[in-house]
Amino acid sequence: MTRLPDFRLETYFSRWEFTARHHLTASDVQTMTLGELLSLADDKDREAFENLPLGYTETFGDPALREVIAQTYENAGADDVICFAGAEEALYLAMNVLLDAGDHAVVVTPNYQAAETVPLALCEVTGVALDPDRDWALDLDAVAAALRPNTRVLSVNFPNNPTGKVIDADDFTALARLCDERGIHLFSDEVYRGLERDPARILPQAADLSERALSLNVTSKSLGLPGLRIGWITCRDRELLSRLVRAKHYTTICNSAPSEVLARIALKAREPILRRNRALIAANLPAFESFFSEFADDFDWQAPDGGCVAYPRYLGPDGVEEFCTRLVEEAGVLLLPASIYRSELTSTPPDRFRIGIGRHHSEEGLAAFAQWMRTRR
Repeated sequence: MTRLPDFRLETYFSRWEFTARHHLTASDVQTMTLGELLSLADDKDREAFENLPLGYTETFGDPALREVIAQTYENAGADDVICFAGAEEALYLAMNVLLDAGDHAVVVTPNYQAAETVPLALCEVTGVALDPDRDWALDLDAVAAALRPNTRVLSVNFPNNPTGKVIDADDFTALARLCDERGIHLFSDEVYRGLERDPARILPQAADLSERALSLNVTSKSLGLPGLRIGWITCRDRELLSRLVRAKHYTTICNSAPSEVLARIALKAREPILRRNRALIAANLPAFESFFSEFADDFDWQAPDGGCVAYPRYLGPDGVEEFCTRLVEEAGVLLLPASIYRSELTSTPPDRFRIGIGRHHSEEGLAAFAQWMRTRR
C-alpha cells in the first residue's frame, strides 16, 4: 500500500467527534432516520429493500442505482458511472489509476486532505491556492502557469471544503476547456453540489463538460446520508472506467447491497431532500450571523457561497490552535482549526477554523460557544 501521512482530520475527529457535547464543525447536513428515508420510497423500492437478498453486488454498482445517478447528469449514461464505498475510496483509486511516478498533478488548495496527499504519494504535485483576500478567488492564469507537459490531473473542489467558495460557471467551463486542450483529466469533487445559497451559482458537472473529466459525488454531504457509504465517479472515458473497476477489485470489490437500494431511494427523492437541506441551512444562518455579529472583534465571518461549512478567521492573540483546543476542552464545542487544512503545496491561512451550518440544534452549540466567549472578556 502507498505510504500516506496521518489523516489529520480523522485523527482529530477520533479524539473529539463523539465526545464533544456540541459538534459545531460537521461537514454534512443533518441526516434522517432509516424510517424517514423509506417513507420517501415508492412501493417497488420499499419492497426491494425489505426483500433484498444479502449477497454480493456488481463491482460497478447496482444497475438501477447507476441509472438513477446518470439521470442527474446532462450528458452521461448509466455505463458512465461506477459506484464506490464513499467518496474517499473513489478519490484514492482514481488518483492511483490516473497518476504514476514521472507524472505531475495540480491541486487547488485548501481542500480535503486526501485530494493533496494521495497525489503527493504518487508523483510531483503543484498547488494553486484560493486567495482569501479576494473572497477565495481562483486565479485561472495561475492554474495555467502550473501546468506542465507531463500534467495528468487537475483536481478541484466546488463548493469548496472548507471555504464554501463557488467560482463562476464561466471560469469552471474554462478549466474544463483548458484541461481538454492539454490532454489533462479534470477531477472535480462535487460532493456539496446542490447546497448553493443562490441557485444561479450551481456549476455544471465536470463530466457533462468533458469526456475526459471525472465528477466525484457521494450521498454523504448534500444529501446528509453519510451512513450509507455510497459514492460514485461519473466519467465518459470508458477505458478509464474499466481501469477504475479493476482497481476496485483490490479494495471493496462491491458495495453494501442494502446501502445501494437506500441510495437509490435517496437519489430518486433528491430534489425534496435538497430542498429540505437548503431550508435548514437558510434557517440556521441568522443564528450564525447573530453570533459573529456579537463577537465581531474576535472573528471575521463570511457565509459560504455553497455547502454547509464556512471558514471564518479568528482574530484573537492566542491563535486559532489554542483557541479551538480550549473551546472543546472547556465548553465542549468542537471546531476544526487551520492546521487540519495546512498544505504542503501552498501557504494556507493559519488563523481560520471550519464551522458547520447544516445541523439541527446549532443554536445550542452557538449558545455554549457564546457563553464561553463572554467568560473570556
